[in-house]
Amino acid sequence: MRLTPAERRHSQRIHVQIPMFIRGIDAAGVEFLDLTKTLDISATGAYLASPRLLRSDQLLNLTIPAPPSPSATMPSETPPIQARVRRHGASGGIYLLGVEFVRPLD
Repeated sequence: MRLTPAERRHSQRIHVQIPMFIRGIDAAGVEFLDLTKTLDISATGAYLASPRLLRSDQLLNLTIPAPPSPSATMPSETPPIQARVRRHGASGGIYLLGVEFVRPLD
């Protein structure tokens, strides 16, 4: 029996655009930091619109920027979320990345 992609999902997707930084190492071995956004997100992964094409199985660190806070106790971004590229494609000059979180979000 073949399962549809929706039946294989481990958690429900939420269609929401969240700004996010992607940090990784490109094919030339150079570290990069790009601002991107989610197209949807779940507890186990996300679908991202990226300015950069990345390799399948590439490991990334994702962080969500936070607005500046007058309080020193508020971080300027979330702790990094490790993710691995599971699929990629392109649409209108933007690269679309399906990433799986190394550890599901709580």
